[in-house]
Amino acid sequence: MTFTNETFIPTNQPEYHNHFWNYMRGNEGHETYLDLGKKVTGAYVMPATSETKFDKKLSEESLFRQLGTHVYAPNGPSTVLAKVNTDSATWVAPGGAIPAYDAINDFTTYGLSDHKLAVVMQMDASFMHDNYPRFEAYFTDRLVKDFAHAEEDAFINGTGVDMPTGILAADGGAEVGVTVSAITYEDVVKLFFSLGKEYRKNAVWMMNSETALALRTLKDDGGNYIWNHTNDTILGKRVVISEYMPFAAAGAKPIAFGEFSYFWVVDRCHMTIRTLRERFFETDQIGYLAYELLDGKLIRPEAIKVMEMTA
Repeated sequence: MTFTNETFIPTNQPEYHNHFWNYMRGNEGHETYLDLGKKVTGAYVMPATSETKFDKKLSEESLFRQLGTHVYAPNGPSTVLAKVNTDSATWVAPGGAIPAYDAINDFTTYGLSDHKLAVVMQMDASFMHDNYPRFEAYFTDRLVKDFAHAEEDAFINGTGVDMPTGILAADGGAEVGVTVSAITYEDVVKLFFSLGKEYRKNAVWMMNSETALALRTLKDDGGNYIWNHTNDTILGKRVVISEYMPFAAAGAKPIAFGEFSYFWVVDRCHMTIRTLRERFFETDQIGYLAYELLDGKLIRPEAIKVMEMTA
């Protein structure tokens, strides 16, 4: 089918949505209507309605998008400001002067980077046509899983080089609360209290399944479990599992405890997709290059404390 209408359609319109997904299925001519969503790379911005669904599913799948703070800053400045609130109310005598608080230095500037997270996937042409009613949902779900896993890994173990800086990074990551040779009941308690009181209120534990299993059987000298088996908490705080947290090996940081809302996930562009038809033509498939630009930063390193194993 060939289209001759040169009208450009905004990405939030139903027409853009229909033409976009027809183009993704390999139908020619529909790209004529997608110019308002076209990037210099030849990729196209996902329709607004589809991106809303994608963002919702990604937030449900991505641990750090659940626990952290999500900031959307497309084409914005390369810095963000975070406020540290240190002012407080003061008792004043009748008629006494009320001290003024200068908040000019409360804000800390953090640089943002445009780290590209990309995936290339391919699908059989017959599948796309036979499953047309569910193609968009399947495509979106597959992207969500790919990006959610890659984000979680980077937000934990990222080095800051061509990827976000993770919470376990030596520079820019969480502070070390306790250093141990083996995980003991007393050391877990020490890690708990190494975190400032203001951060303990909404704090959670993060560890992998193997570490969680070890802590489920950990007892003090009186035979009391540190893990509450009734509600799966440790010292009253819930435990979240990430298999990207390291094992309890020499030099590793197997447990993190803190207020994860101080980890900011910053999206820097819309989800963008390009078809790769020629590359997989011989196998009767269509390839897709999908990418997002984002950054992740722990705004307050003291808001999360980690347990570090001795080397």
